[in-house]
Amino acid sequence: MSYDDQNIFAKILRAEIPSTRIYEDDDTLCFMDIFPRADGHCLVIPKTPCRNLLDASPAQMTAVMATAQKVANAAMAALQADGITVQQFNEGPGGQEVFHLHVHILPRWSGVSLRPAGQPGDMARIGDIADKLRAALS
Repeated sequence: MSYDDQNIFAKILRAEIPSTRIYEDDDTLCFMDIFPRADGHCLVIPKTPCRNLLDASPAQMTAVMATAQKVANAAMAALQADGITVQQFNEGPGGQEVFHLHVHILPRWSGVSLRPAGQPGDMARIGDIADKLRAALS
C-alpha cells in the first residue's frame, strides 16, 4: 500500500489544520489527541512519510520511540499518572484509522478505565493538560 500525503496527520505536519502541539524535534511531532481515551492522550508521529510500522525505516522507528519515551516520562511526572499505555496499530484490520505512523501515549491511573474511542474531548481541558505536558518537557 502507498502513503497518502492527504491524510490528516500529513495535513497537521504542514499546518493545514490545527493541532495542540506539545513537543517537536527535527524528526518527530507530538500533539494531543482530540478524541482522548484518557487525560493526556497524545500522539507521536514521524515528520517524514510512512504508512505504519510495516514500511517505516529503522531511523523513523528510533526517532518515534525516543520521543514516545520522553513524552511518557513527562506525562508520568506532570499528570501524576500511575502508568502509561502505548498503542500502535497497523493497517485497517489491525485497528489503524489514520495511515501515517503514529504511537498513542495514554497516561493511566489505578481504577480509571479508558474512555470509549471516538468521543470528542473538551478542547479547554485538552489545552490545560497540554500546558502541563509542555512544562514537563521544557
